[in-house]
Amino acid sequence: MKERNVAIITARGGSKRIPKKNIKEFCGEPIIAYSIRAALESRLFDEVMVSTDSEKIARIAEKYGASVPFMRSEETSNDFATTADVILEVLAEYEKRGEEFDYACCIYPTAPFLTAKKLCVAMEMMKEKSAAQLTSVVAYSFPPQRSFVIDTDGTMCYKFPEYRQKRSQDLEKMYHDAGQFYIYRVSCYKNAKGKIAQGIIPFILPEMEVQDIDNEEDWKIAEMKYMILKQNEAI
Repeated sequence: MKERNVAIITARGGSKRIPKKNIKEFCGEPIIAYSIRAALESRLFDEVMVSTDSEKIARIAEKYGASVPFMRSEETSNDFATTADVILEVLAEYEKRGEEFDYACCIYPTAPFLTAKKLCVAMEMMKEKSAAQLTSVVAYSFPPQRSFVIDTDGTMCYKFPEYRQKRSQDLEKMYHDAGQFYIYRVSCYKNAKGKIAQGIIPFILPEMEVQDIDNEEDWKIAEMKYMILKQNEAI
């Protein structure tokens, strides 16, 4: 049987820190448009869908070529629902309709640095490694082993004093979630109920192509990074 893949762009309507975050204009277009375009241009997916509880987001998503075959439930639209809750709901709803997938790619709607090429390389890595999951990551810009904590009296100390005298270059490199995309082998994902713990491989991104967007300042930094990359034809 032919392999079938789905891209799931998770775009809830509510956003408290940045109003209408998922459809806010980013360098001239709704930010969700970048995620949709990357997924469509990769030609990896039989379905590029947006999971949302917002009619307005649904209309914009469809305008840019994504499908919204069903709306998100109330249970997965509240502040406490996890991404895993959303993905499992989407997969279950497709199964009810007689559609099953081999790979699912969860893409965040605020990932303007994502490209079709990155998705293609990531999918190839998944298959070469027979991985259960791939996660986009970026290295910490400063070693977390050298971090400080502030005590209740206002004084600070090293969180890990054993690394106080070690040179940064001698410390183990650590990574964190880049918050852009994840690829799952659907059978593993369902068996683990959305909590895969083993067989996860990294897709390492350069710091210039990653920006956590939680407030207006983050948004401006992301736009500046994007424009620099665009001018250099790096994205």
